Amino acid sequence: MKILLMEDDPVLGDIVTDYLQQYYTTHRAFDSAEALEFIDEGSYDLFIFDINVPGKSGIALLAELRDFNDTTPAIIITAYADTVHLKESFDVGAHDYIRKPFELEELRLRIEKSKILFHIEQEVPVKLSEKLTYYPKKNMVGDGTNEMNLRPKECEILEYFIAHPHKLISQDELVQNIWEFDALPSDATLRSYIRNLREVIGVEKIITQRGLGYRYE
Repeated sequence: MKILLMEDDPVLGDIVTDYLQQYYTTHRAFDSAEALEFIDEGSYDLFIFDINVPGKSGIALLAELRDFNDTTPAIIITAYADTVHLKESFDVGAHDYIRKPFELEELRLRIEKSKILFHIEQEVPVKLSEKLTYYPKKNMVGDGTNEMNLRPKECEILEYFIAHPHKLISQDELVQNIWEFDALPSDATLRSYIRNLREVIGVEKIITQRGLGYRYE
């Protein structure tokens, strides 16, 4: 499970992040601008946003994300005790709300409840090589130190290759199984996707047989 926590309090932020990282992949943003940078780089299973942060508030940021059709489940955390902020949080699309101070275990119970409520499955990583692992839910390949994000179509191509190892796959087969008929890519577009994949997983993983297609090793 991949969580984005937005909390500007340095002490609380560190405590919550350290705790959550024992159970989930957790990225911590200090403000709304940094949170948007994380979101631009990859998808998340859950947002946990504090209301009072520099820049846009957690409520305003969530409202903006919902306007862009981002349906990621969201928990709002705040020191406010009134119902006005509670109503605003739910109105913009939060599904849960927790007031400070809170027990870390209570936050984790709410996260686990969110997993059940939104059918968030645990990541099932796929080993690509001794060093590289593919994380389908995150659209990402990692080597234990670096994370390399893939575009959705690159993920679909990679997953098709993984499902058909050592098989010669023609360009037509690849296209017909991944693209809709009314959105077929050009040859140049497909080659661009393959080239980008090779840069991430290694040129030796996808072999080109000229005039015939590709083979994933």
